[in-house]
Amino acid sequence: MLKGKKILLGVTGSIAAYKAATLVRLLVKQGAEVKVLMSDGAQDFITPLTLSTLSKNPVYHQFVLNNQGEWTNHVELAMWADCLLIAPTTANTIAKMAHGICDNLLLATYFSAKCVTLVAPAMDLDMYAHGSTQNNLTTLKSYGNIVLPVANGELASGLIGAGRMIEPEEIISFLQTHLVTNQALKNKKVLVTAGPTYESIDPVRFIGNHSSGKMGFAIAEEFARHGADVTLISGPTDLTTNNPKIKRIDVTSADDMFEKTLKAFSKSEIAVMSAAVADYTPEKVSITKIKKSGDELHLKLKKTKDILAELGKHKTKKQTLVGFALETNNEVANAKQKLQKKNLDFIVLNSLRSKGAGFGFDTNKITIIDKLGIQTEYKLKSKTEVALDIVQKIIAMKHV
Repeated sequence: MLKGKKILLGVTGSIAAYKAATLVRLLVKQGAEVKVLMSDGAQDFITPLTLSTLSKNPVYHQFVLNNQGEWTNHVELAMWADCLLIAPTTANTIAKMAHGICDNLLLATYFSAKCVTLVAPAMDLDMYAHGSTQNNLTTLKSYGNIVLPVANGELASGLIGAGRMIEPEEIISFLQTHLVTNQALKNKKVLVTAGPTYESIDPVRFIGNHSSGKMGFAIAEEFARHGADVTLISGPTDLTTNNPKIKRIDVTSADDMFEKTLKAFSKSEIAVMSAAVADYTPEKVSITKIKKSGDELHLKLKKTKDILAELGKHKTKKQTLVGFALETNNEVANAKQKLQKKNLDFIVLNSLRSKGAGFGFDTNKITIIDKLGIQTEYKLKSKTEVALDIVQKIIAMKHV
C-alpha cells in the first residue's frame, strides 16, 4: 500500500498521457496523496480538469497562475513529494532532463527535487532504440533516477515493438517496491567512504589518483533511499549529494580520512569503504613550492595508515564491514586475501581490465566475494544499479 505517500505525477506530451487518469485513480485508491504537473504538450491529450477531479488537488502546468503575478513555487512542490513519477516521459523530456534544459514547470520541479524520480518512457520503437535516447536514459540512471522498463506491443504509429509505456498497474507495483520495501534500513547508521585522497608534496603539488567518487556517492544515495542515516566521508570531488539523510564530511588526505572514519565507525552498524585511499604519502611536505632544479626530483614516501585493516580490528559482531578491491592482475586471489586479512564480511572486486569499469566511468562491473568464498559476478551496469546490488546484498545478509 502507498497510504500516506506523497506522489508528484508529471505528465508529458505522449499519446500514453490518457493513462494518467487511470494511474491517478489507482494511486488515490492505494491511499497516496497525488499532485499532478503537466507539460503543455500533455494538455493536448488529457485535460487538467480530468486529473484535478481525480486527484482532488489542483493541477500545475504554468509558472504564473494569474494576471496578478501569483506564481507556482516549484521548489515547494519538489520538497513536498516523497517521489516524483514522470509517466509518460517523452524522448524530448528525457533529453532535457539528461542535459539540464529547464524550460517548463515540470522540469524546474525535477531539477529542484531531492526525492527519487521514476521515469516511465513512452515513444515509438525507433525513437526508443535510437542511440541518443539510450545514452540519455543511461545518463538519467547515473544521476540516481529509476528508469522503468518499456512494454512491447502495438504503438501509435501502427508499428509493433518496444516503446510503449508500461501499464498503470505495473507502475504502481514499482512504486510499492520502491517506497515501501526500500525502508528496510530505516534509521540504520551507515558509513560510506568515497573518492580519492590527495597527499601533499608542497603547497601546490600532490600525489593522487583518478577516482571520481561516483561509486561511493551512488552507494550513499542508495542507502539513504532505503531509509538509512548515512555518513559519507569523501575525498576531493565535484560530486554533490541529493538526499537529506546523507551527512557529508569532506577530507583531503589519507590521514584526514583515517581520523574521521575511525571516529564515525564506532557509531555505525554498516560500513562500506569504497574510497581510493593512497597507500603512500610523502615523508616530508615542503612548506614552500619546490623549485625546478636539476633533471630529477626524489621523493621519499612512507606508508599511510590502513583504514580498512584498522576498522577490521575494531569490528564487532553487530557490525557489517565491506571493502573494495581494484585490481589489474590476479584479481580474485588478491581480493580473497584482502577479505580475510582485513576481517571483512564481503569484498567488492573491480578489475581495471573490464571495459567500462573503474575510475571515471558511469558504469561498473563487479564481483562480490563473501567470507565463505562464494563469488557472485554481475554484468556491466550503471553505478546506480551496482549500488543497489551492493545494498541488497547487505540487506539479505542482515535479514532486515
